[in-house]
Amino acid sequence: MRIGVLLSRVRVEEKLIIGALERRGIEHATIDDREVIFELGRNGFDYDVVIERCINHSRALYALRILNDAGVPTVNTFQVADTCGNKLLTTSALFRCGVASPRTLVAFTPESALQAIESLGYPVVLKPAVGSWGRLLSKINDREAAEAILEHKETLGTYHHSIFYIQEYVRKPGRDIRAFVVGNETICAIYRHSPHWITNTARGGQASVCPVTPELNDLCVAAATAVGGGVVAIDVFEDPERGLLINEVNYTMEFRNSIEPTGVDIPGRIVDFAVRVARDGWAAANGWRATGVAAGQSGAAEVGP
Repeated sequence: MRIGVLLSRVRVEEKLIIGALERRGIEHATIDDREVIFELGRNGFDYDVVIERCINHSRALYALRILNDAGVPTVNTFQVADTCGNKLLTTSALFRCGVASPRTLVAFTPESALQAIESLGYPVVLKPAVGSWGRLLSKINDREAAEAILEHKETLGTYHHSIFYIQEYVRKPGRDIRAFVVGNETICAIYRHSPHWITNTARGGQASVCPVTPELNDLCVAAATAVGGGVVAIDVFEDPERGLLINEVNYTMEFRNSIEPTGVDIPGRIVDFAVRVARDGWAAANGWRATGVAAGQSGAAEVGP
């Protein structure tokens, strides 16, 4: 078996994945997205499976499309990356599959966005449809702030700022949950504590272990299945009245700050999953029982042992 690791640079997570491959004696090679050249329509890829670890979303998306079209299994697939890389597509998939999530509105002009914001009631959270690490999020507390931020986004003028993704503000208890799903199992979870409303560890949030209850596992596996399955990190809010809500699903997950508090070998579990995908196929590795469901496609699949 030969596994490729598609990456932008070797960060801590990539070092840990490569270390897990070496400990298992698996032949592997890194594929640097700054140097790789793809020829469309030709399958010259000598890999049984490729683990995607790109930093740049567009590079990840296009590389996965090319690899999947050439018949190379990937973790994750193009379909999963395409859905999870866009908050609007993620949220739509979650609601389509009946997964509990915060109320979300989408508008296409500053005028309709302001109406949407006021229909939700202040505060609200305005997010770019594409983005990570908690960047360019705005918590809008009143109409004056809404008008100013909407004007700024309109002036920026880029495609991503022309779509207004507006979410209700969930009053978290000073923390949220980051859960890690591999196949059909939530392997571990952390609380991310912060006095700031953005709790990402990349923005200073502190990690501690979160017990994986049956309720949390079932919800996170349902969210992973909704976006197509695989290896994903899921952000979960604890609403004081509605309980657990899925906020986002991340397809190239960072996990360096979660290994120590949880005691789980996350890179090892990722490698084990990639081996199962190469050996048994995508659907089997995800624990799906379904006929006629193509590898890597979400659809009418049931989660099963």
